[in-house]
Formats: sequence, structure tokens, C-alpha cells
Amino acid sequence: MGEELVTDSARPQPPAGWRVAERPLRIAMLGWARLAMQAREGSGYNLNASDLAAGLVLSGHEVKYLRSGMGYTLRRGPFIKKTEVWRGIECHELFNSPNLSPASSNFRNMAMEMSCPAQSALVVRWLDEIGAQVVHIHSLEGYSLDLVAAIRGSGRPVVVTPHNYWYGCPQVDLLHEELRVCTDYRGGERCVGCLDAPRPARARLRRSLDQSAYRILGPYFTHLLRGMASHARRTARRIAKGKKPTARVPRQQGVDPELALGYDIPDIRDHGGEVFHGWRLEPGETTPQIGPAERDTNEKFLRADHHLVVLNDYGRRRAAGIAALNAASMVTPPSRFVLEAMHAMGLRRELGRHVRLGQPHFDQLNRVAQRSPFYEARPWDARDATRPVRFGFFGTTRNNKGLEVLARAIPMLARDVRQRCHFLVRALGYDWQFRRRLCAYPEVNFVGGYDMLQLVASGGEFDVGILPHIWFENSPLVLLEFLHAGKFVISSRLGGPPEWITEPGKDERFPLGNGLLFTGGRAEELAAAITRVVMGEVVLPSAKEVHAVSPLRSYPDHIAEVEGIYREVLGEKPSAAVEVRTDARGPAVAVR
Repeated sequence: MGEELVTDSARPQPPAGWRVAERPLRIAMLGWARLAMQAREGSGYNLNASDLAAGLVLSGHEVKYLRSGMGYTLRRGPFIKKTEVWRGIECHELFNSPNLSPASSNFRNMAMEMSCPAQSALVVRWLDEIGAQVVHIHSLEGYSLDLVAAIRGSGRPVVVTPHNYWYGCPQVDLLHEELRVCTDYRGGERCVGCLDAPRPARARLRRSLDQSAYRILGPYFTHLLRGMASHARRTARRIAKGKKPTARVPRQQGVDPELALGYDIPDIRDHGGEVFHGWRLEPGETTPQIGPAERDTNEKFLRADHHLVVLNDYGRRRAAGIAALNAASMVTPPSRFVLEAMHAMGLRRELGRHVRLGQPHFDQLNRVAQRSPFYEARPWDARDATRPVRFGFFGTTRNNKGLEVLARAIPMLARDVRQRCHFLVRALGYDWQFRRRLCAYPEVNFVGGYDMLQLVASGGEFDVGILPHIWFENSPLVLLEFLHAGKFVISSRLGGPPEWITEPGKDERFPLGNGLLFTGGRAEELAAAITRVVMGEVVLPSAKEVHAVSPLRSYPDHIAEVEGIYREVLGEKPSAAVEVRTDARGPAVAVR
């Protein structure tokens, strides 16, 4: 938000057994989120980037980070300033960027997003000043696409890790209007009006004023001014429409029709088991009209031949995004699907490499599961169960995460199935509408968002993870968290997750598999998958059996593999301490 300097000057010391590089490198990382915020800003992309940077520092490398598109001041023109030192990483920020981040704020700024030589030259000068040997781009949101070629022109190799589809989709997720998978953007014509984005100049000015007020007045008075300005805008809009300014009317709650029964429960066999709290959607409130996918949407998208069509600025911007990837030394998405999607859009095949993610909290979840006395015990059996099977949704309330799909699936369950379930919903964001829609079902429990501390302890809260996303997921951290915790997963068959999910009976070595797949956006198929588990058609494997079938990557192995990639693009020989091996489930790194 501001220019304040936060310094943690003590370089973290590696723990016992951690591999330290014999030849340390000077590495520059680029992104738009603040590293110290980790998953709180930028979600999974920033969590991976920040932990990767921290792990490289532990290995003895010098890592410097540049953020762009978020910080603005009243000073004229873009400039770069050091902002903090976090976990041994020197963090800098490019203020007053002509390109805003996140990408949704820059959706009407395609010409500048394609090319901004002045901004790219500023970044290259910063790289010269810090003496960067290799550049790792985790996100170019907030920068221009010509930056990759500019960095390569300075004599440095560039590794690009796409955590989403931003290079081929300015909306980021390949979702049209954030409601349905976009399988044909029609040369850019379908992109027009996809997002309701602000005018770039207006957004930059607003951020400059808001952030300057924060730095000068502090958070309390800035918040007060924001509230006054927001109220003034609402009042002005009402007056312009000929309406009188009115106070907000509180929501009305109905009366439970069973209020007079007390403890009496007559006709229990005919009752659906619902509880009437009196809450319902207000007039004018609507549920998002998400679009269902098809069973083979993944395959159809990769087979399509329209990805290189260019008809307008959005089409040209897509072409510029793929050209940026083709200018890189190596492109390392965490899922094979994203890699194939980029190839379909024009990425040269020799530049792509699939690199699975490793995170410290993944390993913690895995170790907790292994140390449990129930590691080899199957968590729930329909034949002799004395409690409901517990399903967990972890994520946010954003449309792409698919909480809407789960909210539609639960009412579709037969009463005897639903009453043998318990749904734990940990969703960050505004969930009040979901709560009101599902409050009739006592089997549903909303507990708000979660953090890494809660997550590591959450293994005892649920038996089956639900991942009902409606977009082409990359390598979702939630899926990997479920699998590292040894949980069976019910997942949408969109994007990367099918690479990790083995359904029961698909592999004779692992007959129980580790999950079920359903067509993205189709609530009836999710309800059918839940029913299969509840009725015992699917036997839930133990955590040990889930680990055996799941292709997972440890954090030390991930750090070692990425370091090996840096040395490869620099033309160096791999360190003698690292050996890369390949098996049927993808590359793994053995650290000797």
C-alpha cells in the first residue's frame, strides 16, 4: 500500500539437512502481489512464489523481488523503490506503473499491456543495478508483454511460470464474464465487454489519491474518507435517477412455522429434515448463472484450431502474450494441461516443461497424516458407520472456485443421503447469500475462511475434499492440500486436476484410487458423486493409500528442481548434489 520500509535484515539460517548451493546465484523474481502477504494477496500464485523465493534464500542464493501495478503516488512517472526485506528477500516496488494489477483492473488497457518500452527499460535498468543473473517471472500482471524480450535482449535468461492463462487470456481464467469456460474467444471479439473494468487513467488516479491519503492521514481517517465518498456517490446516483436518498432497510427474517411444536416431532418419516430459519433471498438478489461444461471440454479445447485467430486488439494482445512466452528461455507451468493449452495457442514445444509444485505446508500436511495413528485406517465405511461422512470445501466465494455448484448440489440429494452427510464450508469472502440459501439444511456448516495454521490442523475435520471449480484449473493448491493430507477428492474434470486424480478401478495397482471426477458446473453430477460415497458404492481409501497413488512433490525437491532449471538456462552444469530422475508419473528430484 505504501512506501514504508519493513526490514528483517537477519538472513534466515537453513535447518539441519537443508541443501545449500555450492555456487549461489543472483535471482530476480517478478510478480504483482506483495510477497510478505503470501496467500492473502494473489492467492496460490503468490504463496508459491514467496515460498520458492524463501527456499532459494535458505539454499544460499540472493533473491530480489519486484512488484508492479499496485503502488501509486502523486509523483509524476514510474519509479522503483525498495520497500522491505522479508525472510531474507529484498523486495522492491515499481510505483505508478502504466499497467494496473491485478489483470481485471487493466482489461481496457490492451495497447499498453502489449507494449510499453519505457516501463520495460526501467525494469531492465533495475536488473542491471542488482546484478541479476537469471529472472523468474511468476506473473506479468502490472507489466507489459514486451518485457520478456527486453530482458532477453539484456543477455539474461528468463524462466516464466504461468499460474493461470493470463498470457492467452486478459481475463486470466479463460472464463467468459467469470461465469462459464471460454472455449472460443473468436479472435478477441468475445473478449469485448467480458469484464466491467475501470478506465485505466481513472483507476491510476484513484489509487494515487487513495494511497497518498493512507500514507499521510493513516488508516483510520482514510477509511472515514472512503466511506464518505462512497455514500456521496450512491446519493448522487439516486438523485440523478429521480429517487430520494433513503436509509438502508434491514433484511426481514420470517418466523419458523414449527415454532409452536417445542420438542414435538410428529410425522418424522415425512419430514425432509430441514430447519426454517426464516432467511431467504431478498427481492432483486440473484444467483450467478454459471455455465456447465461438457465431459470432454478439456480435450475439445486442446484440439481447437481457432486459438491463433486475430480480429481486434484483444486478439492482438493474445498473440503478444504467446510471443512473450516464446521469447522466454523456459516456460514451466505446474500442470500439463496448462502447458498443452499454451502449445495450442502457439508456444514452441521445446520451451515448455511441466514442473510440479512443492510447498512447506504440503509437507507438513503429509507428515501430520503419516504420524497419525489412523494413517492406515480407512476413514468411513457405509456398512457400519455411526456418524455422517464429512465433506470439506476449502477456497473462496469467487465464482471460479465453484461454491455455487456445491450450493446447488446439496438440495438435490435425497433426504436419506443428505442426512448421512456433513458439509464443512471454509470459504473466504462474502458468504452470506450462500448461508441464507443453505441454512435450511442442518448438515451444512459455514466457518469462514482459513489460514495456513488452521489448514495443517484441519485433517480431522473432514473425510472427503470437494473441488467443484468451473474454470480450467491449473495446479490448484487446495487439491494438493487435500491429497497431501491423505484425503479422497471429488473434483471437476476441468483443467489440471485429472492429472492427479485416479478414479476407483482405473489402476489395478491402486484399486480404490484417490478421487472421483465430474463434469464442471454440473451440480447433478456432483450430487451423484456424493451419493456414491454415502451409499458405499465407493470405498474411501486410507491416507496411506491416497499417498501411494497421488503424484506429489516435496518442498525440498521443488526447490532443487527449480535451481536446476536456473543453471540449465544459464548454461551451467547441474550441481553435483542434485540428480533428476523421471518415472511414469513425471519428474522427481532426489537430493543426495
